[in-house]
Amino acid sequence: MKKRSGLTVMLRLIGLVKPLVGFMILAVAMGLAGHLCASMITVFGGYGVLNVLGRPTPLGLPALFLCAALFAVLRAALRYGEQACNHFIAFKLLALIRDRVFQALRKLAPAKLEGKDKGNLISVITSDIELLEVFYAHTISPAAIAIVFSAILCLFIGRIHALLGLIALAAYLAVGAAIPLITSRASGDDGIKFRTKSGDLSSFVLDSLRGLSETLQYGRGKARLEEMNRRTDELAADEERMKRTAGRNIACTNTVILFFDLCMLFASAALYRRGAIEWDGVLISTIAMMSSFGPCVALANLGSTLQNTFAAGNRVLDILEETPAVAEIAGCPEIAFAGAKAEHVTFAYDGETVLSDLTVEIPENRVIGIVGRSGSGKSTLLKLLMRFWEVQQGCISISGRKIDTINTDNLRNMESFVTQETHLFHDSIRNNIRIAKLDATEEEMIAACRKASVHDFIMSLPKGYDTPVGELGDTLSGGERQRIGLARAFLHDAPLMLMDEPTSNLDSLNEAVILQSLHRQRENRTVILVSHRQSTMRIADKVYSVEHGRMS
Repeated sequence: MKKRSGLTVMLRLIGLVKPLVGFMILAVAMGLAGHLCASMITVFGGYGVLNVLGRPTPLGLPALFLCAALFAVLRAALRYGEQACNHFIAFKLLALIRDRVFQALRKLAPAKLEGKDKGNLISVITSDIELLEVFYAHTISPAAIAIVFSAILCLFIGRIHALLGLIALAAYLAVGAAIPLITSRASGDDGIKFRTKSGDLSSFVLDSLRGLSETLQYGRGKARLEEMNRRTDELAADEERMKRTAGRNIACTNTVILFFDLCMLFASAALYRRGAIEWDGVLISTIAMMSSFGPCVALANLGSTLQNTFAAGNRVLDILEETPAVAEIAGCPEIAFAGAKAEHVTFAYDGETVLSDLTVEIPENRVIGIVGRSGSGKSTLLKLLMRFWEVQQGCISISGRKIDTINTDNLRNMESFVTQETHLFHDSIRNNIRIAKLDATEEEMIAACRKASVHDFIMSLPKGYDTPVGELGDTLSGGERQRIGLARAFLHDAPLMLMDEPTSNLDSLNEAVILQSLHRQRENRTVILVSHRQSTMRIADKVYSVEHGRMS
């Protein structure tokens, strides 16, 4: 994780507010007016006391009571408006941030996500983004309100006497700036550690759920539970420490407020004894001071909370600022498929060479077979053709153009990729197949399923194509999932089909049906067929063998 300062995270998060800056200004204006109304209720009460004692006041007693009542009503309405604006901004921005995170993840996939911890990603997308609500709803506008409000109160109290204005300024700086900074420094990296451990726990729980059958089979349930309890206890201990820091922060804030209230009282009393101010000034300055800490207290209470929020923001920014391994291409002329070629291609994962000086010709309307042992680089070649990774040496071209000069959408529309493991979404079979072509007709979908030898199976289910599949397709066998994956590829109807072990989970009968379908379409489709099975290779026009990353 890239470590950023709290100020850097805050400025980056504030930058996301630009689309809603009008609502933010409105929230600050209503919040400022609301706090001024609240303070003025107390100040007008002080003037009411002075009026009763026969001292001169700006308004008569009935007018003072009427103004105080009006301020009370306005305070309620303005507070509601401020909170409504803040929460509208917060939840709108959370939706925008989630959208940007998903866009970033799409660009990072698959190269930058292959080694990522999925549980941690889930934690970022859910709880970390949700935690930013504290920043957007309870930090940005309260900070702006506190600054402007404190300046107005310093001027108001300073009109009575400059020394009293300076005391007010010192009080606001101590409560609204010094205490949050000290608390933030005292918290250290607690927020980042807590968010990281929370993400790790999510990963552990997800991994435990996925491996539940193996855990039960080998009697590892107790050990797994103990590990989960240990991690939960550590997380609870970290949260307890953060709560203690927050408690100390509140105690310190209240102590400092009491100290400055007394300073204002004693300073104004001393000035009165010296004849520098009237008794009216003692009462109004003290009352104004005591009633004006609301905005600054809101900032002081954020001192410890913001560490957790900034840690969450830091994890979100890690995804938003991650550089994709493969940049999307756009703005180039569209092309049609007319054959492909890999020339002297070399590729390595983390320094380990997988393909070495590999060259292969893929003519149009042919079936090209690729065989080889596991780890020889067969699947890597298909991923390079999809441009999931960039070729490190050599080049791959389609229709005579290098694939890094072909629009990404154009490239993916020309290709269908059937992987060894078909991922099924927690949805109906119909929607799982139609992901390949959202506007497909019922007839097109059924035709694709027939080619994949899965239509009869689907129709035997109680709800047919509307039958829901479990999360990750767990309610279907490996062969059934694989045939649905093949149906997707047939429905996509791309001129180049990349098939990585497409029949590995199928019996010989279903394999024969699918191979016949591929064979019949060779007049308008090119197929690259990767398989261990010699029986699968019988439809290939040419078979290449890959050993240690080299083609023969």
